Amino acid sequence: MLKRKIMKEATISGKTKVCGLIGDPVEHSMSPVMHNAAYHQLGLDYIYLPFHVKKHKLSKAIDGMRALSIKGLNVTIPHKATVIPFLDRVDPLALKMGAVNTIVNDGGELTGYNTDAEGFMKSLLEKGVSVQGKKAAIVGAGGVARSIAFALMEKGTDVRIHNRSPERAMQLARELMGAFNRRVEIFPLEKDSLKKSLESVNLLINATNVGTNPEINDTPVPSELLNSGMVIFDVVYNPLQTRLLRDGEAAGAMTIHGIDMLVFQGAVAFEKFTGYKAPVGLMKEKAIKQLGK
Repeated sequence: MLKRKIMKEATISGKTKVCGLIGDPVEHSMSPVMHNAAYHQLGLDYIYLPFHVKKHKLSKAIDGMRALSIKGLNVTIPHKATVIPFLDRVDPLALKMGAVNTIVNDGGELTGYNTDAEGFMKSLLEKGVSVQGKKAAIVGAGGVARSIAFALMEKGTDVRIHNRSPERAMQLARELMGAFNRRVEIFPLEKDSLKKSLESVNLLINATNVGTNPEINDTPVPSELLNSGMVIFDVVYNPLQTRLLRDGEAAGAMTIHGIDMLVFQGAVAFEKFTGYKAPVGLMKEKAIKQLGK
């Protein structure tokens, strides 16, 4: 065991490219296990590390990225919006969203992207789900809901938002309408409103943490409101099979797990960092194994 560890460490050199994650906290992240497994399988001289960065040290962390020639960084809470002013360029969709979760360093020039949006869309594409001209109901109005809403509206999807806080839902709706010049309806997160909204919806997305372990029997949408004509997407990935997804399957709906979005957003970032096609299957396998621990 000791011999294997020493051999592994010996492969890191002055030529090794460094990537990583900045956020507060970062200890829970699945990204290191996914990225490092992918580097190993493809034989790439890269390493991925988590960096715990407090709000007041964000600008120094980005300066450090340049100074140390760190090839790529993923960005998580609470830095996705506040990191933008420190970058040289931002992808147009990420700029519209006002949120960056991936930074690529190209010779000292830093470009920001949002792979959450692309990871969500790839999860749908893998299942053969088209969103153009469809109607989607998003439960939640936080950061993940924001990424998903922008991604869907970019593809021509009619979006409606259900949220406990009407003020937060209205703020997101205003930003979406300003960016796309299309109407966005908001509804309270109540059974009667959900029933009325979901009667004409093709895609239902839970973008909240409702149903996350240990509250595995909680669901944001009553089971009787689900039907076989829906595609149900739950961003929660722990547990893999949430109450909402179990209820959706019982109703005959197609269901998509949150682990798919987690893996695909990581795979998109991996490809931007390295220029190589990501081994998505391996990354998913490692993420699921890590969750089991």
